[in-house]
Amino acid sequence: MFNDQIKVEAIINGEEVKAERYEARENPTHPERVAGYAPINTREDAVRAIDAAHTAFASWTKVAIEERIERMERAIQNIKAAAPDIAELLSREHGKPLYDAEGEIGVSLAWMEFACQNAKDVLQNEMREDENGKTIIAHDGIGVVSAITPWNYPLSLSTIKIAPALLAGNTIVLKPSPLAPLAVSKVVEMIAAEFPNGVLNLVHGEADVGVELTTNPKVAKIAFTGGTGTAKHIMKAAADTIKNMTLELGGNDAAIILNDFDVNDERAMRRLVISNFLTAGQICMIAKRIYVDRSIYEQFVEKYIEAANKWIRVGDPFNKDVTIGPVNNKKQAEFVQSLIDDATAKGATAVKLGRVVDEDVFEKGYFLQPTVVLGADYHDPIVVEEQFGPTVPILPFDGDEHAIELANDSIYGLTSSVWGEEEHAIEVAKQIQAGTTMINTAAVQGLDVRFPFGGVKQSGIGREYGREGLLAYTDTHIINIPKKGELPYIPE
Repeated sequence: MFNDQIKVEAIINGEEVKAERYEARENPTHPERVAGYAPINTREDAVRAIDAAHTAFASWTKVAIEERIERMERAIQNIKAAAPDIAELLSREHGKPLYDAEGEIGVSLAWMEFACQNAKDVLQNEMREDENGKTIIAHDGIGVVSAITPWNYPLSLSTIKIAPALLAGNTIVLKPSPLAPLAVSKVVEMIAAEFPNGVLNLVHGEADVGVELTTNPKVAKIAFTGGTGTAKHIMKAAADTIKNMTLELGGNDAAIILNDFDVNDERAMRRLVISNFLTAGQICMIAKRIYVDRSIYEQFVEKYIEAANKWIRVGDPFNKDVTIGPVNNKKQAEFVQSLIDDATAKGATAVKLGRVVDEDVFEKGYFLQPTVVLGADYHDPIVVEEQFGPTVPILPFDGDEHAIELANDSIYGLTSSVWGEEEHAIEVAKQIQAGTTMINTAAVQGLDVRFPFGGVKQSGIGREYGREGLLAYTDTHIINIPKKGELPYIPE
């Protein structure tokens, strides 16, 4: 097991690089305790990592796809062997319950395995021939990828970039969030050990490191998961060199409960509660606002609270009875509480859900008891902003068209869900502006790594997962061999 004095390092060109300064990562369950230490790397370290990746790309991109897959498969086995220790470290630094941390590792491995199984087929050259000649469609590696990842799902949102990038023949410099740097660093270390020096590099640090990763002319692609506001700065920073980008950003995902939804379906109601509060609501694709047909609104709220009270148990992530841990950091906890306070000050009601398992732990950590907010206005901040925490508003709507209008009235469009009779739900889903719409389930429960994932509007650019997630790390290269070497008619 990784102890609470663990210190992770940068990895540049296959070597651990010591830093002059290190930052303690607090344990959000017990903020007085240290979960471990991560370096504060410099901009110069970032330059060295980019240079190493740039040098390694020249040879790595020529390596046969079979070898790339073999190396990634060995990395997968390394992660599987260390999974229990990684899960404990992730729970300690992040605050998510142990079952949730284990689930994140499972999603990461599922994607890495899918990528390995499909890379050869997806990335191979395609030959087309007809009466006009021959065309080869090749999928070439792009070059150096800067991967910048968030704190909420640090493992899965790093491996979602690492696996396709390396399999496609790119090299990477990855920067994790300082709010969850430990477990992901150990996973990156395990993967990097199976690849040539410089292919996978790891740096930590502050804003200056991020600036280098997004402006350096040797970086060909930026893969970023995080807030929409930060993405706007990244796009501006990358504009001078016109970098390829995959951006998976914020979401304010709507759940629409139709008039034919069965409020007595306990399993469905439990799925909905989980889709609101898993990982203490700190998931980009979680259902963050619930719209319910007015004809069933009162019944729905009653049954929803009943289901939530059964499933929600708040406490120490290492307590096997606990389903929800603390918020990851003090700033986020205060932001979520401010949204609740604003709504109640305007006349809404906040109903606390579930039970607190251990009051002493709860009082000391960054805990918020999950709440459902009733009676908020459609334009209150708790409805229109991404809460990213354990609270959700429930609001009535009048007819399907009204529900669709409310769901689409957002700058975001990551995921959404529609709950009710399947055919009816599908017809409504077709009119929702989102990258993914799920039927009678939501959030991670409806995620399938075989299919592309990403947002519309200000929820992002590009897709991850699926075949598209592999192709996102390639440049399409057309090699054309026409039968005629000139235009149909050229005057003499």
